[in-house]
Amino acid sequence: MTQILPIKFQEHLQLTNVGINAANIGFNSLTMESDKYICVREKVGETAQVVIIDMSDPTNPIRRPISADSAIMNPASKVIALKAQKTLQIFNIEMKSKMKAHTMTDDVIFWKWISENMIALVTETTVYHWSMEGDSQPTKIFDRHSSLSGCQIINYRTDAAQNWLLLIGISAQQNRVVGAMQLYSVERKVSQPIEGHAAAFIQFKMEGNQQESTLFCFAVRGAAGGKLHIIEVGTPPTGNSPFQKKAVDVFFPPEAQNDFPVAMQVSKKNCVVYLITKYGYVHLYDIESGTCIYMNRISADTIFVTAQHEPTNGIIGVNRKGQVLSVSMDEENVVPYIQGTLNNNDLALRMAVRNNLGGADQLFVTKFNELFGRAAYSEAAKVAANAPKGILRTPQTIAKFQQVPTQPGQTSPLLQYFGILLDQGQLNKFESLELCRPVLAQGRKQLLEKWLKEDKLECSEELGDLVKAADPTLALSVYLRANVPNKVIQCFAETGQFQKIVLYAKKVGYTPDYIYLLRSVMRVNPESGAQFAGMLVADDEPLADITQIVDVFMEQNMVQQCTAFLLDALKNNRPSEGPLQTRLLEMNLMAAPQVADAIMGNQMFSHYDRPHIATLCEKAGLLQRALEHYTDLYDIKRAVVHTHL
Repeated sequence: MTQILPIKFQEHLQLTNVGINAANIGFNSLTMESDKYICVREKVGETAQVVIIDMSDPTNPIRRPISADSAIMNPASKVIALKAQKTLQIFNIEMKSKMKAHTMTDDVIFWKWISENMIALVTETTVYHWSMEGDSQPTKIFDRHSSLSGCQIINYRTDAAQNWLLLIGISAQQNRVVGAMQLYSVERKVSQPIEGHAAAFIQFKMEGNQQESTLFCFAVRGAAGGKLHIIEVGTPPTGNSPFQKKAVDVFFPPEAQNDFPVAMQVSKKNCVVYLITKYGYVHLYDIESGTCIYMNRISADTIFVTAQHEPTNGIIGVNRKGQVLSVSMDEENVVPYIQGTLNNNDLALRMAVRNNLGGADQLFVTKFNELFGRAAYSEAAKVAANAPKGILRTPQTIAKFQQVPTQPGQTSPLLQYFGILLDQGQLNKFESLELCRPVLAQGRKQLLEKWLKEDKLECSEELGDLVKAADPTLALSVYLRANVPNKVIQCFAETGQFQKIVLYAKKVGYTPDYIYLLRSVMRVNPESGAQFAGMLVADDEPLADITQIVDVFMEQNMVQQCTAFLLDALKNNRPSEGPLQTRLLEMNLMAAPQVADAIMGNQMFSHYDRPHIATLCEKAGLLQRALEHYTDLYDIKRAVVHTHL
């Protein structure tokens, strides 16, 4: 069986396959400021060229005839900085325009982009920062420390806020390569010399702290052996517990007597340090504990330049053979590896919790049951709430807490558990229901309102139903968030917000049973029902069948309201509305003949059933109207006889 590994290794490109001369693959002619671009200076015949390899399209390098001592690509955009002796220039490649230029008084022996708009410049004596903003000139930041004199400068690092700056150099002494670093505090304007070969800064949030700590990680191979140090720099932020510094051994195998660290990258997401040595070994360390998770040789050739590999939160580098390779933590395998191969359950649990990784499920279940078994309910609640991928956030866990009796004057274990979950984020559907039951039973609906405002509850139809008994308006808010149109409309109807029913239904593209709604409203509040009926026919295209609306009015014997409704609904006197015109006149001839007489007198309608209406007029005693409507001679004679002339 193949042993699982906690890392993923990938070769992205072989530079010689895209036309890069092997002689130009080295520290002095190749730069990689980020995982986006590799920049190589080459000479083709008598022509000096700069080759830019875009890692998103590596097989199509861009070649430009440029003569320069050094070329570095901006870490994010197609902007290149070029150095020829003391002259510095910055070009936008896509726009083919010069952005800035400056002539230094001293030679720049090392330079590096430290952000998307800032370059660090190192001379024999001084470190400058040059901003891309406006026409600003390089600004002196600090003087180099005497401990770095005579060193080859190999790197320059800063923390995220550029409050801590680090210059790294190496020199050969007594048959070994000695690393010298200068750590500079911008705030205090103080330098500290440190022996070290590779370093990085990381913003790390410790468990229980509200704010991130700025950690400084550095590796050294001194006369006494290899060490990795992880320390907090500066004063811890207010309210933070300080980070306990770590110093752990860096192992170098017997066959690598002259090996030393050459590069370091950190993953903020996974909180690990990637350390690369000159002989091509990679070491992976956990930042919190300093534990070495894994080490192995990944390259037989020196990896001379590295950058953070953002897609995998790993490290990408180039070796002398021209291989572009990356190493990252394998999120699927790292926890089982720590648990099985390293036999370190504590680290496996911490790694799983911190990075929300699977692989230690049984460890969490065992720990939860053990704590629960000895009545350490608040600790058990923490384990259940923090277990990765929600493996313990189940109905069974809630049921276990529900069975624990609450001690007088104490918060119940169930509410402790929910409290931790609420601090972390949103509750799922089942949790939301089970938290709201006891809270509503205690009459504390204001808590529910607070959680809804903070988006802490997963709204569902069931939660809306639960809340409705206590507060229909609050239930409406739940149904709206849960997108349950039929219940939203029902709530609008019950609270008399008819205008909103029509607007909401149109907005969400839902067609409710308007006739059913009208019928329920009409039974409870006829006046509101009549108002709602008017809204249903306010548009050119009625939202419900007018005949059915009339039926609802007539079920309640609401002739007067129905008349007012129809006079408005039929005002356009369309031929298709003939049967409804007939019905309007019919209901009034039977119940209020004077109203029917007035309607006919206004000559509003012309498509009704005239013979039928004539008969009803005669029966209602409106003989003059009957005569106007009859066409049959026999009917006319009869009506004339009865007419009081």
